[in-house]
Amino acid sequence: MFKNNKPPKYGNLVTILSLDGGGVRGIIGGVILANLEKHLQEIDNDESVRLADYFDVIAGTSTGGLMTAMLTAPNDSGRPLYAAKDIVPFYLEESPKIFYGSKWWDPSALWALFRPKYNGEYLHTRLGEILGETKLDQTLTNVVIPTFDIKKLQPTIFSSYHASVDPSLNAKLSDICIGTSAAPFYLPPYKFPENDKMRTFNLIDGGVTANDPTLVGMTAMSRKSIIKHPDMDGFKPLEYEKYIVISIGTGSAKREEYYSAVEAAKWGFENWAYNWKHKTTPILDIIFESSRDMVQYHTSVLFQALESEDNYLRIDADTLKKDEVFMDDSETLNLENLKNIGEKLLDTNVMRMNLDTYTYEPIPKTVNNDQELKRFAKILSDERKLRNKTFHTMIDDSSNS
Repeated sequence: MFKNNKPPKYGNLVTILSLDGGGVRGIIGGVILANLEKHLQEIDNDESVRLADYFDVIAGTSTGGLMTAMLTAPNDSGRPLYAAKDIVPFYLEESPKIFYGSKWWDPSALWALFRPKYNGEYLHTRLGEILGETKLDQTLTNVVIPTFDIKKLQPTIFSSYHASVDPSLNAKLSDICIGTSAAPFYLPPYKFPENDKMRTFNLIDGGVTANDPTLVGMTAMSRKSIIKHPDMDGFKPLEYEKYIVISIGTGSAKREEYYSAVEAAKWGFENWAYNWKHKTTPILDIIFESSRDMVQYHTSVLFQALESEDNYLRIDADTLKKDEVFMDDSETLNLENLKNIGEKLLDTNVMRMNLDTYTYEPIPKTVNNDQELKRFAKILSDERKLRNKTFHTMIDDSSNS
């Protein structure tokens, strides 16, 4: 599945882009993606290039899964439906229609005690309009989108590679996006298809599986090496020092203290499900945050062990305030604030996880995220040029033989 870029076998590296879940906080990631694509266009002096032209895999969970589809689904001309710069305007326009009446003191919030807070109808309709009948195996580069099947109580990972060899997994992108974004409490679980021609799925938000899908994306390429897929000729399954990984988060408020054991010891089911004092969903927040932190922990250790820390860029902010992290706050003021947070994050020094405290700390060298994105963009550009050169050389040699 390499329609706009050549596979790794023609180059030296495996390139992966990972996009976290986080509802409307996807705006933060959208700002980062727009800047990365802008750097690629400037380096290659070509405004038509898109992120899908440079990455072997784009992995996305929940709102990250939606962005993944936007960046990789083809339009009528065989190019990505959306440029990265279009993501933030899309969220600013569509979020209030998806998360209507999102303030917690709105009477509709009380409904969530008995049913999902939102019916999801607009989201379902809009994704159908945008993605149409496009299926997983039609994406312009490999995609990996985690979900969780509540009927089987197990993760379901949708990957364009598996869809190409197993028709039962070749679902419509719109269905996959609805499934991976069906966060418990907020949106209803999603069952599809409604016929017996395909495997049936009963899905909720992929964040309960991997809110940060970095390792899912890396594993997808490792599996291709294990089965000796021709795209991965020359790459061993665990040669992660040859991987270039950009992982983009959606922010958290972990530096603000939330709950105490003394307080939580008095909670029953209701307070764990929704806490009126904090206006939070504790059990869901804990699952999403722990899932994301463990992925970052393991990924950081892996690249440290391989002495390849400069191959892994994680851009995220753990300094958000509590009132900035609601995944469904679609008020204009909040959406614009999330955009500003993303822009400020570009000017923030590159951070890495402290493996003892699980918090982000600046790296020794003084470089901000935008400068590091530019460095990674140059690596991606060079790799793409190398693959194209190698491919055409092989074609010429074959023609002359």
